Amino acid sequence: MSTSVVAHGEAKPFGPANPFYAKSSLPFQAPPFDKIHDDDFAPAFDAGIAEKRKEVEAIANDPAAPTFENTMIALEKSGRLLSRVQAVFSDLAGSNTNPTLQALEREEAPKLAALSDATVLNTKLFARVETLYNERAKLHLTSEQDRLLTITHDRFVKAGARLSEADKAKLKKLNEELSVLSTTFTKKLLGGTKNGALHVEDAKPLAGMSASQLAAAQTAAKARGVSGYVVPLQNTTQQPDLAELTDRATRQQIFENSWLRNERGNDDDTRATVLRIAKLRAEKAKLLGFDNFASWTLQDQMAKTPANALKFMNDLVPATVAKADGEAQVLQDEINKQGTGFELEPWDWEFYSEQVRKAKYDFDSSQVKPYFELNRVIEDGVFYAAHQMYGLSFKERKDIPVYRPEIRVWEVFDANGKPLALFYGDYFARDNKRGGAWMSSFVGQSKLMGTLPVVKNTLNLPAPASGEPALIDFDGVRTLFHEFGHALHGMFANSEYASLSGTSVPRDFVEFPSQFNEHWASEPTVFAHYAKHYKTGEPMPAELKKKIDAASKFNEGYIFGELLTAAQLDMQWHLIGANADVKDVDAFEKSALERVKMNMAKVPTRYRTSYFQHIWSNGYAAGYYAYLWSEMLDDAAFHWFEQHGGMTRANGDRFRSMVLSRGNTEDLQTMYDRWMGGHPDVEPMLEERGLAPEHMK
Repeated sequence: MSTSVVAHGEAKPFGPANPFYAKSSLPFQAPPFDKIHDDDFAPAFDAGIAEKRKEVEAIANDPAAPTFENTMIALEKSGRLLSRVQAVFSDLAGSNTNPTLQALEREEAPKLAALSDATVLNTKLFARVETLYNERAKLHLTSEQDRLLTITHDRFVKAGARLSEADKAKLKKLNEELSVLSTTFTKKLLGGTKNGALHVEDAKPLAGMSASQLAAAQTAAKARGVSGYVVPLQNTTQQPDLAELTDRATRQQIFENSWLRNERGNDDDTRATVLRIAKLRAEKAKLLGFDNFASWTLQDQMAKTPANALKFMNDLVPATVAKADGEAQVLQDEINKQGTGFELEPWDWEFYSEQVRKAKYDFDSSQVKPYFELNRVIEDGVFYAAHQMYGLSFKERKDIPVYRPEIRVWEVFDANGKPLALFYGDYFARDNKRGGAWMSSFVGQSKLMGTLPVVKNTLNLPAPASGEPALIDFDGVRTLFHEFGHALHGMFANSEYASLSGTSVPRDFVEFPSQFNEHWASEPTVFAHYAKHYKTGEPMPAELKKKIDAASKFNEGYIFGELLTAAQLDMQWHLIGANADVKDVDAFEKSALERVKMNMAKVPTRYRTSYFQHIWSNGYAAGYYAYLWSEMLDDAAFHWFEQHGGMTRANGDRFRSMVLSRGNTEDLQTMYDRWMGGHPDVEPMLEERGLAPEHMK
């Protein structure tokens, strides 16, 4: 995407020349990135917000009695311009940001929050929705129409539609400030993560790194305009390079750079922002009639209440802690055996667990990377599995504009040969990309609007040195399959209404299709199809594959522990009441984890409070447990597949028609139970994670 910054004080007019003015003429209405400039967003936002406000007012003030057509369908069709600009901007703000976009994000956040409030807190509009809701038994609605009406009504109520006008005014102020704080947190996190990278002038501190890792570190340094080597931070607490670095002081420095990235007392310190967000959320919950933010936000999730989510997590704590403690002792024994004479610390865990893994399973993760070349994993692994399961085929499109040259685009065809979707892949880490991996949507599926899905996967895989192949580890492979599971959920959407389509489902369900899709990375026929040496094309030796399988449950106490700790930490932050007086982020974090018996010094939380983007700016507040809840669903689902013939087209088509294509068109628990023929339980997850009793020895 080219950049054209508007001079201070000027305003670019909005008209036909703006690329968002009308729907795109490209295939699938794909964004015209070759025509989009930074200064196109602000006028398009202003026009889109104004248009949406006008449309909402027209619906609310319609003199005709409310009908499904003049109220619900009219709402569903409103805001097309805003949807176009927001879909592109939201993605670029995370995947390809710059100071101009960051400034605009902070500027637009309160406007968008105000627009949302102007819709859901509109008294006349809610009266129309509630009239239809109360009379829905007489309206002869289809099941999907009834679902849309119910979801919309409940969304209005949850957002405060029944508050007094005075309380609505208070709520609007809270929402506006929260929106600004969210974007502030993201900006600070990006800065802290970038500045937390390790920079060294020579390779000595990086002993243990492979030649390709060193080359990538040199490339990262050049990209920043500095000499020597740069090891960027990932968004998680632990960093992948800690598994190879032999210099303990370097390991400690990288870990502490990660742990303290946003706690330096500088402009990137997020702690004051976090405290303010937590306080305002608690006040918002009280205003809406709830004891805490978690109780308010979970009411429309599968878990329904914090008590249910907490019981689910607390039941997992004893086995997880016991498993992690046992693993820590094994690592300490290895340290003692080597005569190094120090106590295991978090920055040692990855290094010594890799040594124990090698000794116990004769497995070295660096051995597998030559068999996982990125392009082959994508096309011969991820896409191949989708073909085997669902009959999909893929054709790369070089004629679709992209915002960076390394972005790739494929057209996706259904089993009958008809176009199904457009799929973008943005795979490599950059300093102007937020950490983690995610799926986003440029165009949502809707029969009403006649649109097919345009979806994107964004990852942060290490970029190879110039001219070198992109070799990844098996965690990277799983991430590719995971995010493509989200993409499939979006691609298979087959709903009348965009509001119910694809991934528009509760948080504790949305991760289920993605986590389920991870299982196919290890399925023997799929694995054999993509796990081939990048130079020779030879398949991975059977013995090496056996080592991967044997080591798959190794270190699971630690891996599951850091996830469970993060989920518990999130919930504790959002259980505080409006009268709570939390002044110290670090002290609260420590006491919160002690309350849930998960303050494990050697197993740090996957995300510390100060850089926990999921919960402070990505919509997962009181919802990080969803990854674990969804894992219960996905492991139970995979167990069903194992019991019913595995990866077959019949099973795939059934799963697609009964789950993946359904979006939020019916109650999610009912949908799941109908597909499975029963209710899921936690046992398959414990087995998969090596936390079942037989694995606890």
